This record gives sequence, structure tokens and C-alpha cells, in this order.
Amino acid sequence: MIVGAPREIKAQEFRIALTPDGAAELIKHGHRVLVEVGGGEGAGFTDEEYRLAGAEVIDSAAEIWRLSEIIVKVKEPQSSEYSLMRKGQVLFTYLHLAASKPCTDALLKSEITSIAYETVTENGQLPLLAPMSEVAGRLAPQVGAHALQKASGGRGVLLGGVPGVRPGRVLILGGGVAGTQAARIAHGMGAAVQIVDRNLLRLKQLEELFNGKIETIYSTASAIEELAMQADLVIGAVLIKGDKAPKLISNALVARMKPGSVLVDIAIDQGGCFEDSRPTTHSDPTFLIHKSLFYCVANMPGAVPRTSTLALTNATLPYLVQIANKGWRQALADSQPLQDGLATHDGVLYSSEVGHALGMPVRGVHELFV
Repeated sequence: MIVGAPREIKAQEFRIALTPDGAAELIKHGHRVLVEVGGGEGAGFTDEEYRLAGAEVIDSAAEIWRLSEIIVKVKEPQSSEYSLMRKGQVLFTYLHLAASKPCTDALLKSEITSIAYETVTENGQLPLLAPMSEVAGRLAPQVGAHALQKASGGRGVLLGGVPGVRPGRVLILGGGVAGTQAARIAHGMGAAVQIVDRNLLRLKQLEELFNGKIETIYSTASAIEELAMQADLVIGAVLIKGDKAPKLISNALVARMKPGSVLVDIAIDQGGCFEDSRPTTHSDPTFLIHKSLFYCVANMPGAVPRTSTLALTNATLPYLVQIANKGWRQALADSQPLQDGLATHDGVLYSSEVGHALGMPVRGVHELFV
């Protein structure tokens, strides 16, 4: 198989989908790997490292798309890449289609076979989403703390406080991977942390994990309203696999929050969990709603591309090797996790979550193997 890793072109996206070690592993299995010139530089991987690994460094993204049987990426295809996709090709990347009908339409029109990292499911977990959720979760209190500084437009609160002064209050919506990591960092910074979730078993696990040092609360609309008005920093970390994120913080509630409070929306790739959320970039990450500051960067892990690229390749490589070794159809036939990841094939949508979010017809993956 020919596996291509083009340079990411989304704004301020410095990750690449494949490390030199990952390329070497594919080559060891007998595959040909193409990497775009400069594709790994943002993450600290040089063209020479890829060449030493055995990869071919190509100076044209279009040529990589043309030659490759499998395209491996980090982010969803951008509009300038839509025309490069083709029938018979496999795309393996984060897609987040529930928040983007234009991208969904482009995938269907091209008839490409697309497999979404974020819906590959194994033992009830999302192994390819987890590493970036961990990164985003750990980043959220950091970026929130920066935004809380007066010079950044925040209310001038130090999350950890000082002796004689109360610490900042951090409310985390969702106790999954991202929410847990956000709680870990916020607690480590000395903040007073509250985390809400609807899963009582998960709340019990969090209580034990943090030895009762963070406050766990069952999620209801009234609880979120009360807690949000007390919070200095709200971190939205809710997830519905493959579907749009629920809107948990309304515009009306933001109007009642503390002036200078900060809201960080980790769920922005799935449409965001605050009513006023809209995607932002690392170069212009925040905007003001009423008197609160929103941080909604759609590729938060891109801020730490070295760590993120290493973590992502560690997670995706075993699945990528399966696809390359067996071909996508046999790989999916042998792997329920990869079946769960199938988004589109030959102009047909196979993701029930995306179909639900966008109101589009869906077929069952099992029909491919009848």
C-alpha cells in the first residue's frame, strides 16, 4: 500500500499524522510512505528524519493525494483539499462531521472511504480520541488561567490563590477523559474544582481518584446554572460519540455569570457545548460575550504539536497498519472498532451519529459484508 501524510493546512495546525518512527513501522510491513516537504517541521520532525526512516519526501500535496491509496491526516479535509479526494482512496483522520455538513457533503461527493478517528470504539472506549482529549483537557486550565489574567480580558483571578485569599473556582462539565485531565491540572494548580456528570458511577470513580479533594455533582440544568454563576472558569468537556455536543450553557446564563469569567469549550470540534461558542484559532483564541471571555480553539492540541503528534501516532498506528496490511474492507471485516469508525464509502454515509446530527440517510456497516 502507498500511505500518504500531507502537511496539515488548517490555521495554526502544526501536528502531522505520522512520526518518522511510525513511517518506519509501515515500511517494515512492506508499505511505501509519502510525506510532504516540511510536513513534520511544526512538530519538530525534519524531512531528513523521514528520509532516514525510509519515507519519500514529496514537495506537492496534490501529488501525495494523487499517488496514495491511504491518506492519513490529523484534521478534517479543508475546502481546498475536497477536489483531491477520490473514489477508491481511504482517508483516516479526525472528521467531526456532525459539526460540518460541507465536509460531509464533500466526502460523499468524492466517494472516498473515510474512517474517523473519533468514532473508533474499543471496549466502550474511544482509543483514538483519548490522547487528544487528554492533551486538550490538560491544556484547558492553562489557557483558562491565562485568559483570567486582567491583561487578557479576564477578571484578574489567580486560580491557585495565595495564603489568606480564596483560590479560583473551576467548573468542569463532563467527567470523561478530557474532563478528568482538566480536573487533574486545575486541582494541581490549587483551584477549587467542581465537576458535573450524569453518570453516578463515574462521579464515584472521580471521588475516589481525587480522594475527595474535588467536588463531584450530578448534572442537572439547575445545578449547572447555580455552579456557573459562582465559577471563575468553566471548562466544557462533554462528549456524545460522533454527534453534536449538547448546549449546556445558554446566552442568558452567561449574562448572569461573573464579569471577566472565562469559558473554555473543549467540545468545539463537535459544535461546542455553550450556546455562543464558535470556532477560534490559536492566533485569535478568545471573544467576548456579555462580560465573559470565550476560548473556543478548534484544534487545542495543535498548540503542543510535538507531544500531540507522538501521542496520536502511538494510538493510530496499530489501526493504520491493519488497514494497510489487509486493505480497508478486510480490516473492517476483522475489526469491530474500525467498523465503528467508518463514516463514508462510495457516496454513502455509514455513521448513524452523523446522520442523526445532520438529518441525513444512513446505511448500516453490516451491509458491506453481506
